[in-house]
Amino acid sequence: MLIVTGVPLFLMELSLGQYGAAGPITVWKCCPLLKGIGIGMLCVSTLVCLYYNVIIAWTFYYLGSSFQSPLPWSCEALANAAICSGNITANNSTGKVLTPTEIFWNTQVLGVLHSEGLHDPGPVRWPLALCLLAAWIIIFLCMLKGIRSSGKVVYVTATFPYFVLIVLIIRGATLEGSLQGVAFYLTPDWSRLANAQVWNDAASQIFYSLGIGVGGLLSMASYNKFDNNVIRDTIVITTGNCCTSFFAGFAIFSVLGHMAYRKGVPVGEVADTGPGLAFVAYPEALALLPGSVFWSIMFFLMLFMLGVDTLFGNMEGITTAVLDEFPHLRGNPLQKSLFLGALCFFFYLMGLLLVTNGGIYWFTLIDSFSTSFGLIIITLFMCIGISFFYGVNQFCQDILDMIRHCPPWCGKVLIYFKACWVFCTPFLLLFILTYIFIEMYRTSLHYGDYVYPLWGKALGVCMGATCCLQILIWAIVAITKETGTLKERFQKSIRPLNSWRQNTLNSTVRAEEHVEPEQVDAPYTVTLTDMDITAMTWDMGSQA
Repeated sequence: MLIVTGVPLFLMELSLGQYGAAGPITVWKCCPLLKGIGIGMLCVSTLVCLYYNVIIAWTFYYLGSSFQSPLPWSCEALANAAICSGNITANNSTGKVLTPTEIFWNTQVLGVLHSEGLHDPGPVRWPLALCLLAAWIIIFLCMLKGIRSSGKVVYVTATFPYFVLIVLIIRGATLEGSLQGVAFYLTPDWSRLANAQVWNDAASQIFYSLGIGVGGLLSMASYNKFDNNVIRDTIVITTGNCCTSFFAGFAIFSVLGHMAYRKGVPVGEVADTGPGLAFVAYPEALALLPGSVFWSIMFFLMLFMLGVDTLFGNMEGITTAVLDEFPHLRGNPLQKSLFLGALCFFFYLMGLLLVTNGGIYWFTLIDSFSTSFGLIIITLFMCIGISFFYGVNQFCQDILDMIRHCPPWCGKVLIYFKACWVFCTPFLLLFILTYIFIEMYRTSLHYGDYVYPLWGKALGVCMGATCCLQILIWAIVAITKETGTLKERFQKSIRPLNSWRQNTLNSTVRAEEHVEPEQVDAPYTVTLTDMDITAMTWDMGSQA
């Protein structure tokens, strides 16, 4: 999935943003017919920003609770004494016995027990609402000065998680049962490759970890130098990202192995997916460690840094797109700050639905259908549009023009990427998209005991399908702006605008202005004539 889909799409977005030096909307002057892809990117990025900052709000809540000793979800807390001693009651609907961590998560944090489903969100949980407000204020302050301020913050938010991961791995390696967890992590189950859900989950993981399809890559790449080697950056970043994810797995499963050892159960029974892993399974494992308060603070501080990093990319994609469409905002710091503040406040108000008693139901719906569905549609149309409308050969030539002094290996690697853009990547994305439609009707989506109705799943898909609708609407607008027959209008709408290569030409001129004159060191011959001899004699005579 990474090699066939992630890396090719990452290079495509990075190259498109760097060559066009524009955000997700303006960059489609290379093919006006596809401007709706940029609008769709903003729609998906908006959904991601809404629910991803809720994760940061949960992290804030847990981070604040981690300063209590003992931890409020541990067995050492007085409120959990009866639960841990065995004098507990089971969940009435399933008969399952809830752990202190699950009770803390579902009752004290989410309040999900007071909601019946999507139709019953209930009141806003104000402790979470305050955490969400604090998260948006931090994002606003970090992005106040644009790429200059957020770029400096990333030096901390990107490096600190590595430090925490190393510390957690060292600590996890010293725990009893850690090897059991690592063995579970490294042992593949090849039979699951036949399950299409595995491929869907793999695609979602690749898209989120690399930031594909939300416009952040396009926006960040637009600030690159024109002659930056995008192929080298793509290989380094994607490889580093994959290695980091693999490296982080040891920190997680070594601690989960210790928890399974303490409980006397297989690792598979304590491992969880989605929010349950970060806010139920792992906190429960941390509560078993000596010095659990310290480890809990470190873990949730790391989650906060990772969440902020992700939001920087998404918010940068949205702000760059709007500022490109309204350039006067970029030149006025006050208006730009007011716009950013209004955008963050608008996202905060919309995010309040996700911090109600039933907010987790909406969170799961958006996470399961809306964003993944929208991302696949956007990247599929982007891949097809660049390959067949703009022209894959022209796109590869644009990449070579940027790199200029292209090493021999770059040209060979481009052959592979060209094959992926034309054949492999679109077919794989189309397969996953078809699977999502089938699974929407065949299987049930649920959170805990609540099973989502069909209208709920359809609503989630429709939220993601707005991206497809945006692409269609703006394609019709681009065609109607042209004149001639329908075929002539279509051909004109896929032709790059005259301003598409303006930034390229300006960059080339600026680069040529700074080129030093070439000096040639070679043997040379001087031939003297009679006039030269006469002039030399006259000069000697005058000096005498």
